Amino acid sequence: MGAAEPESAEVDRLPGWVTLLLAPNPGPMTLDGTNTWILRAPGAERATVVDPGPLDEGHLRRIAEHGPIERILITHGHHDHVEGAARLSEMLGGAPVRAGSPVHCLGGEPFDPSESIDGNGLEIRVMETPGHTSDSVSFLVICGTDLAGCGTDRAMFTGDTMLGRGTTVVAPPDGDLGAYLGSLELLSAYPEVLMLPGHGPARGDTAERARFYLGHRRERLAQVAAAMAAGAETPGAVVDLVYPDLDPGLRFAAEWSAAAQLAYLRREQS
Repeated sequence: MGAAEPESAEVDRLPGWVTLLLAPNPGPMTLDGTNTWILRAPGAERATVVDPGPLDEGHLRRIAEHGPIERILITHGHHDHVEGAARLSEMLGGAPVRAGSPVHCLGGEPFDPSESIDGNGLEIRVMETPGHTSDSVSFLVICGTDLAGCGTDRAMFTGDTMLGRGTTVVAPPDGDLGAYLGSLELLSAYPEVLMLPGHGPARGDTAERARFYLGHRRERLAQVAAAMAAGAETPGAVVDLVYPDLDPGLRFAAEWSAAAQLAYLRREQS
């Protein structure tokens, strides 16, 4: 059994400069659906979209209704976050799409490491947080009195690096557990910063969530190491030992995670 989630840390009220639009794509991997975030500083004309989500015309129309929108930012290249980006850009008259990988950019450049974007009254700091995917980034967004008269709000948009409920799958070869643990360490340095994930509810403390994730990963690694010592050499064999009560519909995801864990432990042991 893993550590219980700190459910009391869920947050119902968002800052006034943040709007959440939930995409209609619920499922085992997407929870209630993809969270699309619209950011607009108080009094600002133009907004920023984070993760437009799937190619669903109704959802994209709801996003476009919050225009004018200056830019579309992508946390990572999985289809449930980026699939609708090109169509949304078209609906918005060519708003640039920017991401960590050039594959997902349209009319804009890939992010520079530690780049800071002027978000029309918001400061959007790009943070490289690879692991879930090689191109994963998080956005630390600051709405301060020196920027837009909205207090000293800060929020971390984590994509799938950390979810509001449950844990994240790290699937090789694009996902890498060593890089992921480093990203969690980075995010653990942001206490009392609101966490706004790609799926699931908002959380009140980015650092607390990162520490919970780190504890969960270390516990799983210890279990996988014990399974290896007992003779488990494949992801399937690890899942049989470590996840005995697993929902059969989630076995594929558990095997992805087990493959990442095996690769990480073998590197550590070499």
